[in-house]
Amino acid sequence: MHDNVGVVQLVFAAVAGAAVLVVLIVAYRRHRVAKSIAAMNRLNAQLEQTREYNERFRAAAAQAGDEKAAIQLAGVRALAGLADDWPEHRQACIDALCAYLRTPGSPDSGRCPAPADRLKLDSARDVRHTVIGIISAHLRLSAEVSWRSLDFDFTGVVFDGGDFSGAGFSGGEVSFRGARLSSGRVSFAGAEFCGSRVSFAGTEFAGGEVSLDRARFSGGEVTFSGTRFSGSEVSFGGAKFAGGEVSFAGAEISGGQVSFAGAEFAGGQVSFAGGMFSGGQVDFRRARFSGGEVSFRSAKFSAGEVSFGRTQFSGTQAGQGFAGFSGAEFAGGEVSFHGAEFSGAQVGFDDAEFSAGKVSFADARFSLGEVNYRGARFSGGEVSFGFAGLSGGEVSFSGARFIGGEVSFGFADLSGGQLSFNDAEFSGSQVDFHSTRFSGARVSFLLARFSGGQVSFILSKFSGGQASFNGAKFCGSLVDFGSTRFSGGQVDFFGAEFSSGLVSFDGARFTSQVSFLLAKFSGGELDFSEVADWSHQPQFDGGGSQPSGVRLPGRPEASEMPEGPVSDGS
Repeated sequence: MHDNVGVVQLVFAAVAGAAVLVVLIVAYRRHRVAKSIAAMNRLNAQLEQTREYNERFRAAAAQAGDEKAAIQLAGVRALAGLADDWPEHRQACIDALCAYLRTPGSPDSGRCPAPADRLKLDSARDVRHTVIGIISAHLRLSAEVSWRSLDFDFTGVVFDGGDFSGAGFSGGEVSFRGARLSSGRVSFAGAEFCGSRVSFAGTEFAGGEVSLDRARFSGGEVTFSGTRFSGSEVSFGGAKFAGGEVSFAGAEISGGQVSFAGAEFAGGQVSFAGGMFSGGQVDFRRARFSGGEVSFRSAKFSAGEVSFGRTQFSGTQAGQGFAGFSGAEFAGGEVSFHGAEFSGAQVGFDDAEFSAGKVSFADARFSLGEVNYRGARFSGGEVSFGFAGLSGGEVSFSGARFIGGEVSFGFADLSGGQLSFNDAEFSGSQVDFHSTRFSGARVSFLLARFSGGQVSFILSKFSGGQASFNGAKFCGSLVDFGSTRFSGGQVDFFGAEFSSGLVSFDGARFTSQVSFLLAKFSGGELDFSEVADWSHQPQFDGGGSQPSGVRLPGRPEASEMPEGPVSDGS
């Protein structure tokens, strides 16, 4: 009896378990079916939404291509709204907006149109400016939907105005290639370029105003290569170049005004290599070069005005930052570094050629870093370092060639650092150190050659530091130390060679040691006959004998005297 009861219980348990299993299977199948239905509904909804978006896109594109400005305006606004609603195809909507701007037809044909045509042009301009306004609004931080990382193709667009102020380009590619900015005002003031590739290559700035004031370049690539500035006012005032690459290589500035006044170059690479400065005004006044690399390599300055007045070339440590003018040609116009400060960066003018025009470093200050004119050629024009101050760092003209034109260091103050003309050649220029003060710097003319032209030290003062003409060759120039004062420091002509030309010390005052030991006198004249103060006579070899070709105070030239020793007058 008990066994039968147990069997019955097992049967009921099995039946109950089977029933539960059936219920679970049915529930699972219902869940799968419900899930599949939900997925199908979502897919259908997405397809329906996509169809709706496609219909909206076709309708908006058709409106944008209509002949009537009012319908075009509705179309571009519809495209912008669709771009915000449709992330997956936002780029396609933006491409359509940019394509509208690229449609043929200048906003200003340059002629005086009939009233009806004028109205049509004005309406088209309103639509174009609306498109630009929509795009720039989505590039600002305040935008509800951001387009900052997308691509924009403005290739060949003619801009007669537009406001991109505060826009951000943080990814993607932006092209203004071949665009023309011919009138109105286009503003990128406060814009930020921090990761995009932005190209203005071949763009023409032919009129109007373009502002990149306070723009920030901190990453990515921005190129103005081959850009032509022929009539616009373009301003980078207060812009900051802190990273990435910015290129003006091969740009041509033939008119208008381009300003980098107050700009800061603190990092990255900025290139004007091969640029043509043939007119207009270019302004770098009060710009700061404190890091990174700025290159004007092989640039040509042939006309116009370029100013680096009061510009700062500095670094937190010597040698940080680099501004290069290697191989640049200064063939006309005016280039000014008036009042510039060289206090840390490396600035190179090596192999540059100064053949015409005016280049001024007047009142510049050299206190740290290195400024290099090695191998430069001065063949014409005027170059001035008047009233410049050297208190530290190194300025080198080693291997430079002064074969024409005028170079002036008049009234310069050389109180520290090092100024080098080693192996330089003075063969035709007029080089002027009039009233220069040598009070602490090390100035070297080691192995320099004076074969032509005129070099003047009239009224200069040697009161400290070291001035070396060791191994220099005086073989044709007129070198004038008239009224120069030698009152301190060390002045050496050790091993110098005097073979022709004239070196004059008329009115000079020798109250400190000047050495001509081991100097060679084979021709020319070295004239001390009219010195104003002979209280500390220069040192010559020969125990006081008068070298050939040397005129001493109160004595005829050695070649005119009888043979035999000559006393030194003591």
